[in-house]
Amino acid sequence: MDALVPDDLWAVVEPLRPPKPEKPKGGRPHVSDRAALSGIILVLRTGMQRTHLPRSEVGCSGKTSWRRLGAWQAAGVWAALHRVMLEQLQDADVLDWSRAALDSASLPAKKRGSATGSNPTGRGKPGTKRHLVVDANGTPLGLILTGANCHDSRMLAATLDAVPGVRTGRRGRPRRRPDKLHADKGYDHRRCRRECRARSITPRIARRGIESREHLGRYRWIVERILAWLARFRRLTIRCQRRLNLHLALTTLACALICRTQAKRFCP
Repeated sequence: MDALVPDDLWAVVEPLRPPKPEKPKGGRPHVSDRAALSGIILVLRTGMQRTHLPRSEVGCSGKTSWRRLGAWQAAGVWAALHRVMLEQLQDADVLDWSRAALDSASLPAKKRGSATGSNPTGRGKPGTKRHLVVDANGTPLGLILTGANCHDSRMLAATLDAVPGVRTGRRGRPRRRPDKLHADKGYDHRRCRRECRARSITPRIARRGIESREHLGRYRWIVERILAWLARFRRLTIRCQRRLNLHLALTTLACALICRTQAKRFCP
């Protein structure tokens, strides 16, 4: 269990937990939150079915872990964990707001559910699309989920607005906006540039028929790498959850774990 949820990670998660539910009539004792988190992370990393979760190893059943996953999503724990991880990187001067990159990636959604649509690159089969924005170092800042048939340009504003406010240690509001935004030709639209400027962001969007694919790619590759990192969490290669809130919870947790990896990389 300590290998899945080391002490430094648990120290961040522990104060974010909602209070334990009261049981005035008794009943079974409350399963350890750390054990439940271990089960969630094990399923997230390996892609195993939650019903196959080894209870003897993590100290929790798959059903209990999944119930805790949904309850903590409703309580805002995963979003808060991601924000706290970003603030730790900001305190260590690792977050680079000078540039950000935006892109998306689709994945199959065999059980359908909300935020699914016909995937134009997957023979029209149902799929979900991840829209992700990262900073200049590749730290995931904000993420939203839509149907696979949703055009990238329509989600630029929503993805930027999904970035949580990060306290910088200075007076004023928490920071949420990068100075520049790099995106590929899928975002080559007047609306996208207008939405960037409305948020005081300088758009650096490739233009169709004018700029080569490689001209701005030296800044955009970083978001493609993080999208690939998300796919290394085996549970996220295919959307197995019909309920959108559970898939969003797992994806947000994966972003928080990537932030933790970034902290270990830049702050040895």
